[in-house]
Amino acid sequence: MVSVDPQGMTQAREAINQTLALVLAGGRGSRLKQLTDNRAKPAVHFGGKFRIIDFALSNCINSGITRVGVVTQYKSHSLLRHIQAGWSFLRYQMNEFIDLLPAQQRLDEVNWYRGTADAVYQNVDIIRDYTPKYVLVLAGDHVYKMDYASMLLDHVRLGGKVTVACIEVPKHEATAFGVMDIDENRQITEFVEKPANPPTIPGNPEVSLASMGVYVFDADYLYQLLEEDQQDEGSRRDFGMDIIPKVVKQGIAYAHPFSMSCVGCKDHEDKESQCYWRDVGTVDSFWEANMDLASVVPELDLYDESWPIWTNQRQLPPAKFVQDFNGQSGSTLNSVLSGGCIVSGSIIHNSVLFSGVRVHSGCTLDGAVIFPDVVIGRGSRLRKVIIDKHCNIPPGTIIGENPAEDARRFHRSENGVVLVTRSMFDKLKE
Repeated sequence: MVSVDPQGMTQAREAINQTLALVLAGGRGSRLKQLTDNRAKPAVHFGGKFRIIDFALSNCINSGITRVGVVTQYKSHSLLRHIQAGWSFLRYQMNEFIDLLPAQQRLDEVNWYRGTADAVYQNVDIIRDYTPKYVLVLAGDHVYKMDYASMLLDHVRLGGKVTVACIEVPKHEATAFGVMDIDENRQITEFVEKPANPPTIPGNPEVSLASMGVYVFDADYLYQLLEEDQQDEGSRRDFGMDIIPKVVKQGIAYAHPFSMSCVGCKDHEDKESQCYWRDVGTVDSFWEANMDLASVVPELDLYDESWPIWTNQRQLPPAKFVQDFNGQSGSTLNSVLSGGCIVSGSIIHNSVLFSGVRVHSGCTLDGAVIFPDVVIGRGSRLRKVIIDKHCNIPPGTIIGENPAEDARRFHRSENGVVLVTRSMFDKLKE
């Protein structure tokens, strides 16, 4: 995190007290396939006991921002229930809150949220009631730890109307992001959303500067932009496609490098490459991010008590390991197991088991991400899999060893990760 002088600390405190955070959590995340059939992407389980949205919300609380709105739309019940159960500790009497803002057709009886900008516009009357000076707009579907207070202070000092958080990414991955060019003062000179041929950083043709989906706006200027956007019939009502490019043309948008506010950056000369930020938007990237947590030294440190990741969690007993029915013990290596798990004489390597998972005797799990309350039958072998919650894996099931058979029964990704849901097993019984 950035060290600041006393005057800077005062500026940061004032900016925090005048900020409203809006977490955009309405998207499905279709690239996660069946994981988002019944829940929005921000509500997808992650890391053994969390949901993806917990990272953006925890960043807010840990940064001192306790006035937060969560904008929801697609299949939001699971997400709303999670927030109500796990994030109700804020005190409205102390001007602290997480306000839930589901799509309500607030403008007419035809349109729900038509894009990220429209989702904010349809709640402008609510936002105005809180009289913020700054509005922090966040994507609710990324995994990272960031001190938003540092970004707010940077926004104030830069003197622009909009500040966009950015991170360096390989050029071949930049096609999925908004990509920008900046000058020596960090003023954004060009912004292109999801370009086929992304512009690169001067002197490094293999790296692009990508938007993290984190924006700070002067509130009055944001209201003006959104009103103008509503009058533009050709607009797609999107921050990345419409709002940010417009601001860039006006010359009042600045970039905020993630390395300036990343929490837990490794002590390395090339700090930008050491800052952890993941868009876990595909089955493969989601599996890889969970596998990182099971490694010996994860890139994402969840054990940092100075920056805790808050969540809703059931009151469960500790994980338990017992012998199998023959009195044989199993082995566990480089794995994460959450509360309520019971493992009977099985081999578990490089895996992440969420709360309440039951592994019966003689099983082998390698590269497995097992969602809550899954029961794995005796003698099963699961490799490079993601098992959705409440699945009951029959005894002797083998997944991850026969690509053709896996693809026939379940969803198999380009990199060979097998996604299994309860509905898939139900179809096999028909």
